[in-house]
Amino acid sequence: MTRAPNPKFQPVSALESPRFTGIPTFMRLPHFAHDTAGAEGVEIGLIGVPWDSGTTNRPGARHGPRQLRDMSTMIRSTHPVSRAKPFEAANCADLGDVPVNPTDTNSTLGRVERFFRAIHAQGITPLTAGGDHLISLPVLRALAAEGAVGMIHFDSHTDLNDTYFDGDKLTHGTPFRRAIEEGLLDPARVVQIGIRGSSYGDCDDVEWGRAQGVTIIQIEEYFDRGYRDVMAQARAIVGDGPTYVSYDIDYVDPAFAPGTGTPEIGGPNTFEAQQVIRELAGLNIIGADLVEVSPPFDQTGGTAWVGVSLMFELLCILSASCRG
Repeated sequence: MTRAPNPKFQPVSALESPRFTGIPTFMRLPHFAHDTAGAEGVEIGLIGVPWDSGTTNRPGARHGPRQLRDMSTMIRSTHPVSRAKPFEAANCADLGDVPVNPTDTNSTLGRVERFFRAIHAQGITPLTAGGDHLISLPVLRALAAEGAVGMIHFDSHTDLNDTYFDGDKLTHGTPFRRAIEEGLLDPARVVQIGIRGSSYGDCDDVEWGRAQGVTIIQIEEYFDRGYRDVMAQARAIVGDGPTYVSYDIDYVDPAFAPGTGTPEIGGPNTFEAQQVIRELAGLNIIGADLVEVSPPFDQTGGTAWVGVSLMFELLCILSASCRG
């Protein structure tokens, strides 16, 4: 029996108020500060982390959450294939942005971790918009406090590098190496899909990851096998244990999503980008993020539209577990 939707958590309908009106929130959902009474009853919180000081080359992802919110006014209420209605299935709300510190990496990592620990304690499942990929590390520190989790990671890069420049271990190319070292991720339950592009040295990131037990599926294998077979393997690897999903927009070929800091050609198109998320249905997903949308590199908003459309796909998967 499906429960009745809670009117408090319904988005503004474009049939009642045009999409270009009002203050933009994620998918026109109500906004509540996570630590106020208004947030009581929230089951899925959409959260921005507008920070990119982990970026090693082309910055701009700090502006991602704002543009993603703006483009998300185009999202409607019902999934076109599954007919899922996530805003009816779960109490969803925009919980705002983490108050980051753009001048201090460790300060920001602490702020993000504390924010997500608070919402985790409230029983809220986070769907996060970055920001660069380093933001996934403090989110995992909060969500994996009770023990290591699995992860399905869509990206063109492993983000398993050790250091950059003068031994810096905290960049957007290192978060998942740190997460494995800190016991936040169980490498035997980590799958990375879509890896491609030129690399530093002797592909040490790939070799290190595989030595730990990470399953790394490079783009050639992905296209040879097809997304259904690859995702069947990913599902088998993470099983029914708690699993995090991290989706870097540069997983998508830059012909379709050029607005990102480190684009790599030869990736999936937007149709395939949706399909791999749909194959996540039924998994025990404890949170998800969509990162590395960088508006300065696509001022049309096209990349942000791709990104927030993928966030809607993720929301449909997350909300299914909330049905009563």
